[in-house]
Amino acid sequence: MEVLRRSSVFAAEVMEVFDRSPTDKELVSQAKALCRDYINSRLIRAGVSWGKPEYNAPVPGGKLAEVSTILLRLGDELEYIRPNVYRNIARQLNISLHSETVVTDAFLAVAAQIFTAGITWGKVVSLYAVAAGLAVDCVRHAQPAMVHTIVDCLGEFVRKTLVTWLKRRGGWADITKCVVNTDPSLRSHWLVAAVCSFGHFLKAIFFILLPER
Repeated sequence: MEVLRRSSVFAAEVMEVFDRSPTDKELVSQAKALCRDYINSRLIRAGVSWGKPEYNAPVPGGKLAEVSTILLRLGDELEYIRPNVYRNIARQLNISLHSETVVTDAFLAVAAQIFTAGITWGKVVSLYAVAAGLAVDCVRHAQPAMVHTIVDCLGEFVRKTLVTWLKRRGGWADITKCVVNTDPSLRSHWLVAAVCSFGHFLKAIFFILLPER
């Protein structure tokens, strides 16, 4: 019960910053909250459980909850275009999930490669899809604690790489502007571009990690 209370308070505090210009710390906190929500959604969809995590769900009806809904919706679209791209991430990278260092290094390498040519919302969605796919792999291989590692890792990447970009756009709420057409038969160009580049950076990361195995 105490965990649930703390989660509600945390989510309420995170949501409040949408009423003003968010600080770097707040943007990172929101990024991690969104990541937990995204991962939780994918774990449920995969039919796997990771025990009783201290999960901070966005407050229903709040701005952060709206951002989370949009992020998940765009993630669904991205994964629909290429259903196998964001699954079995660990196998595609040929990495062990028993080492926190290996998982962290692999995720950060993939993240860096995604944004090599710049930052777009499509690439941000791709980053979350990779995090969730890797988290599902970890839980399936009896490494649920790695989920927290992945969330923290994504937060650190956002702090170092995406915060300035996010602040220029007024924060995470800017992603809501990406949803301009509800017709599922229409594939947004930015999503297609994100998927098309994924295969290339997976190959690049495989060779980056090769010497370490």
